[in-house]
Amino acid sequence: MTESAAPSSSEYIHHHLTNLVIGKGFWSFDIDTLVTSAVLGLIVFGFMASVARKATSGVPGRTQAAVEILLEMVQTQVRDTFHGESGIVGPLALTIFVWVFCLNAMDLLPVDLVSLLMSSVGVGHWKAVPTTDPNLTFAMSITVFFLILYYNFKIKKCGGFMREVFTVPFGAKLAPFNLLFRLIEDLAKPVSLALRLFGNMYAGEMVFILIALLPPYLQWVLGAPWAIFHILIITLQAFIFMILTIIYLSMAHESH
Repeated sequence: MTESAAPSSSEYIHHHLTNLVIGKGFWSFDIDTLVTSAVLGLIVFGFMASVARKATSGVPGRTQAAVEILLEMVQTQVRDTFHGESGIVGPLALTIFVWVFCLNAMDLLPVDLVSLLMSSVGVGHWKAVPTTDPNLTFAMSITVFFLILYYNFKIKKCGGFMREVFTVPFGAKLAPFNLLFRLIEDLAKPVSLALRLFGNMYAGEMVFILIALLPPYLQWVLGAPWAIFHILIITLQAFIFMILTIIYLSMAHESH
């Protein structure tokens, strides 16, 4: 195959699903995931901070109204789901929903657009959707897991938390079984959070890539309906990640 020859289907798919990695082993970094996530975070939350600074108590403009609707939606979910006292849960839930939604929304860009832009500045390939990288989804879910542990110890204290671990649900006489079930329950939380988001977004990106391999007239016929449907998926996945985080933190604030 010459250098100008078109890539095969497998090469095309591999190109779009491979991260730009520097380093080796444990100290390797997916540069495209890190940079895209950071840039999106700065843009989106910088924009929301700007709206907050310019907010007025009078009749809001369209931008302020849209942000207020989003904020009210998140606050409603927190009020209905979280049963503890914590000033961090609301801002955390808003951050998760907005950031995950924006990361997912990169999937709606044309498959080759980001790669072409990066190739023009000498970067060989660039994976555009950070949530199709399990390193990112596990990093977010593990962060939530550490918050769960932190609030369990903060609210229940060490003695109360250990008593809950060893006595629920079967009583103190079956402490080893209680511990086993608790370990399974707690470890399943970050794993399910990470894999649910990663799996759905990876599958969606794969469908877009397969559509891009079709003739141009079929790309329009199949691509537009899938993109419209995918808007629901990216929104739902951001909402699920947010609501499960709220639920898990609420459970950490409660005692059996």
